[in-house]
Formats: sequence, C-alpha cells, structure tokens
Amino acid sequence: MQPLDIALPGSAGALRVLRFGGGDNVVVAAHGITASAMSFAAVARALPAGWSLLAVDLRGRGGSDHAPGPFGIDQHAADLAVVASHFGTPMVLAGQSLGAYAALRAAVRTPELFTRLVLVDGGLPLPVPVGVDPDAVLEATVGPAIARLKTTYPSEQAYLEFFQQHPALSAAWNDDLTAYVRYDAVGEPGAIRSRVNPEAVYTDGRDLVVHAASFGDDLAALTIPATLLYAPRGMFGQEPGLLPQPVVDHWTAATSLTSQLIPDCNHYTILTDPKPAETIARAITGGE
Repeated sequence: MQPLDIALPGSAGALRVLRFGGGDNVVVAAHGITASAMSFAAVARALPAGWSLLAVDLRGRGGSDHAPGPFGIDQHAADLAVVASHFGTPMVLAGQSLGAYAALRAAVRTPELFTRLVLVDGGLPLPVPVGVDPDAVLEATVGPAIARLKTTYPSEQAYLEFFQQHPALSAAWNDDLTAYVRYDAVGEPGAIRSRVNPEAVYTDGRDLVVHAASFGDDLAALTIPATLLYAPRGMFGQEPGLLPQPVVDHWTAATSLTSQLIPDCNHYTILTDPKPAETIARAITGGE
C-alpha cells in the first residue's frame, strides 16, 4: 500500500489516495459515508496480478480529513475525476454506499475517464416518503453515525473493541477490519476519536435524501457499462438490505444497469469478507 497525496485545483487541500498493487490496469474506488480508503483492502487483494486499486479518502475522511469543503455528491464526483486525470489513462470506477453515488455521478459527468462502473450496495435512488421532513430522515439514518463521530474513547484499543461489537461486523471480524479501525483512529490517549468530519457526513447525507431523484437521472444517462452488486442484509446485519429488491428490479429494468445479489453478506462485509470481495474484483476486471 502506497499513500499518495493529490493536490486539488484551486484549493489549499489535498486528497489522500492509497494505492494497492502496481499493475498497469487501474481501478479507482470510493468508500462509504463514514468510511475510508482502507475499506477496499480485501478487494485490492482479490484483484489479479497486473492490477492496481486506487482507493480515495473522500473529503473529510481518512487522510483527506483536513481537505476543505464544499462536500456533497457533485464535489466528490469532481474529486474522483481529478484522481483519474492525475493518472492519465481511462480506468475502471467503483464505489460502495455513498461512494457508489459519487462514482455514478463521475461516470455520467466525465465518461471519457472511465471504461466501466461497478456500484457496490449503493447508487440507486432510495424512496423518500412524500411529506416527510428530510431532517427527520437524516436523524434516523446518519444521526447515530454522527453521534459516534463526536464520541471520544480512552484508547485506540477501546475504539477497536467498540467496532468489534458492531452487530454487522462481530461475526466476520478479520485483520483488514482491525487495520481499518486503526487507520481511522486519531487523538491523544484518553481522547481517541474518528477522524471523519461530522459536517461532511451530514452534508453528504442530506444530499442523498434531498436530491434522491437526481440519481435516477444519472442512471438513465449512463453511457459506459455499469454493474450493481448488492447485499441481502443491511447496516446492522439485518434483512432486508439497504437496496430493497423492488428498487433493484425497477432500475435494472428501466436502465442499462445490470445487477447481482451477493449472498451471505451485509452492507459492510460485502467489501471486507474475502468471498464477496472476490466477486467485486471479478466485476472490476470484467471476469479476468
């Protein structure tokens, strides 16, 4: 793994990118709303020789935690285009959860930079009931995450143990998850916290809710091959998954998107468990 910092045009900030592998075939990948580039370690390991995975720390997360706003899907999509342009060649584009929405928009706005799009448990418009206050939806969805981001822990070990008890992760814990949590932990002893910026999470979450319909427009506008891989269980390891089957069926029928349900995983382990990671790697390489 090689950390790279890519300067952002017109900004004092930089994006941190973790490069896994040294092959000439390249995929650039975007992570979830409170995650980091380290979430793609298992997928990178599953790629065949000759491939590299460029995992981007989105603004406000991981090594990009000090990259300034604005946040939001449009900005993350533009940042993915900057990363792809920096490496100077058309490449595969992948994203999980929030990263899937950013990847989808990047594929539509700058299709000349990418050869294929792989969406992982995200990218589809999620129905928002008519008349429901977006802030109420936000509080129910990202509220608990923001509360965690504002919590401090007595030690890095205590922060690690908090994650090990998560219902979606506890039964599938592995070394990649340990490395992921340690990468996220910052602060002095007695005040360890996540380095994810709560403002970024709130802004991105609001964008997903308020502008949900725009992602349907993006799906309809796709001009490169696109595949959705999705999990049967959600963010707490429960059924149904984040993307209900009727929603998947609707968008695969209405657009050129193809889809595949990956069994025996949830919203997080679809990336971090070896078997789902192998399926994602095959989609990235086109079956190589």
